[in-house]
Amino acid sequence: MSSPRSLAEIADLVGGKLEGDGAVLISGVADLQGAGPADLSFFSHPRYEAAARKSRAAALLVGSQAPKDLGQARIRVANPSAAFTRVAMLFAPMEGPRIRGIHPSAVVASGVEIGKDVGIGPHVVIEEGARIGDETQIGAGSYIGRQVRIGSRCMLHPRVYVGDRCLLGSRVVLHPGAVVGADGFGYEMKEGKHHKIPQLGYVQIDDDAEIGANTTIDRGRFARTHIGEGAKIDNLVMIAHNCVVGPHSVIVAQSGLSGSTTTGHHVTIAGHVGTVGHIHIGSGAILTAKSGVTKDVPEGQTWRGAPARPIKEQMEMEAYIQQLPQLAKRLKVLEAGQKSSAAPAGTKKSSTRPNLPIRGKKIRRKK
Repeated sequence: MSSPRSLAEIADLVGGKLEGDGAVLISGVADLQGAGPADLSFFSHPRYEAAARKSRAAALLVGSQAPKDLGQARIRVANPSAAFTRVAMLFAPMEGPRIRGIHPSAVVASGVEIGKDVGIGPHVVIEEGARIGDETQIGAGSYIGRQVRIGSRCMLHPRVYVGDRCLLGSRVVLHPGAVVGADGFGYEMKEGKHHKIPQLGYVQIDDDAEIGANTTIDRGRFARTHIGEGAKIDNLVMIAHNCVVGPHSVIVAQSGLSGSTTTGHHVTIAGHVGTVGHIHIGSGAILTAKSGVTKDVPEGQTWRGAPARPIKEQMEMEAYIQQLPQLAKRLKVLEAGQKSSAAPAGTKKSSTRPNLPIRGKKIRRKK
């Protein structure tokens, strides 16, 4: 962890305007509620103004429109969240030491091609035909299948599985427990029993993608399951066989894509979203949390709900649903009023219907 930094140094680092005592020392970063008198926090949304005023933080990173009377010293920047990320890197715990060489307990098949400065941890297994690029790190207990190709400067954390013939680009990060290239979920029913459909494909993960802990990406049934360049996939996500996740897309925890679902670039899929198979989510689309997607989503649209619809349409429906209790009460009152005004049994009801002419016919009166 870095030594304390003055507020003036931090303002220079993020290119912000200092408001307050630049000699104040900052030893760490924290959220508004958890910050102490030596911490820096940030405030970027009006809804958190009350929390910012109550915060014990020594100073705040704030936006250009933030109030001037928050109490603490401030560094005013265009994007407080991005600036806070830069400052947090100063105080982040140091990474563990790199793995040097091949640990004696690792099992590496003959003929495996290993690049320069590769680190292979304890109890790693690498099967025949694999290729590992320069400066890649493979953590303890990981398994690399036959004919796998891994690019340079990748980071495979402990207990990662990469199945046969899978392809990883450069600077790919796989967090602990990630499973890349397990069989897809494919069966046929014959004579009352499930018979497995062979899964003959592979997984391709392009440069700079990051896959979260315990996320699973199934191999294609025939061809590939493809994760595009710079895609970021959170923990506990399920990507089924033959899916395509477009470049620079984001998928948040506990979401699942059914088989052959494809996305364009820069798609955002929030937490706990599920899709049916064989649909396409257009570039720049956003699926909000807990959405259930049953059909194609056009480019640039935000969808919500289950089944998911364009967000404006879904919010209108939700507003009507919230009114149902009041509508039910009004209906009961109306029904009760009709019953109380009904004529007693046995009495002849007088018709209140007006005598209207029959359209299309002339009525002749007898003289």
